[in-house]
Amino acid sequence: MTQENLTDIPAQEQEWPGTEAKLDPTPDHGTSWTGRDRLTGKRVLITGGDSGIGRAVALTFAHEGASVAIAHLPQESEDAEETRRLVEDAGGTCHLFPGDLRSYDANRDLARQVVEALGGLDVLVPNAAYQMTHDELEEFPPEQVERTFATNVFSPFWLVRELAGALTEGGSIIITTSVQAYAPSDHLLDYAASKAALTNLTVNLAAELGPRGIRVNAVAPGPIWTPLIPATMSADKVEGFGSDTPLGRAGHPVEVAAAYVFLASDEASYVSGTVLGVTGGKPVF
Repeated sequence: MTQENLTDIPAQEQEWPGTEAKLDPTPDHGTSWTGRDRLTGKRVLITGGDSGIGRAVALTFAHEGASVAIAHLPQESEDAEETRRLVEDAGGTCHLFPGDLRSYDANRDLARQVVEALGGLDVLVPNAAYQMTHDELEEFPPEQVERTFATNVFSPFWLVRELAGALTEGGSIIITTSVQAYAPSDHLLDYAASKAALTNLTVNLAAELGPRGIRVNAVAPGPIWTPLIPATMSADKVEGFGSDTPLGRAGHPVEVAAAYVFLASDEASYVSGTVLGVTGGKPVF
């Protein structure tokens, strides 16, 4: 992994939702990941799997032997196709499901289509997220707050509701929360609140689904270099992104994906109700 190239990220901006192709520097999604057959035969759904953390999870899971389905926004089809190419180059299979997951019906339909395409499901990774920054409370549009919670909280809830019955004994749900749930930034009011809600949801779902043999955990990334950053923050906030961590840099998506691999594998068979922080040293408690 080329960790050193994220120590000095230059100022830059993209139009939302952003694309991997325009990121400078280029992040590592795990093309050189060495698989150890930890997820052989696992059937996986990853939302927001076209880029960033979602792409890295798809690619590392494929290297570990999983069959992958990814959900993505229609306008992110180019990135999604690139994710599929990377997964197939790694010897895996990748099904693409474009759509907007802000409604119950969209989540219900995705659940049905994925189970049909994969022949079942073993791992669910609700990872899709929306954020947009503002400097003042009064600048947050009401429709943005609704979109943030619909994408970040309602969709994972609905997907778990629809897919809990399909997950096999030993199934795993891995929710993407954030360091923002613990140390919220002023300019990410609604996003941080949505991630705190997911932290609570993780604990409740672990208690609810544990008797069914389904483990529920979360990963809390810190500053990870993905298209979400320049597509939702001003250029001055992007410059030097991640340099305020104890490790002094932003993280590559593959460095987060390693946590998902562990939580999805049988190595984590007694781990449930846990939030695993991948934050470059920022506290998660």
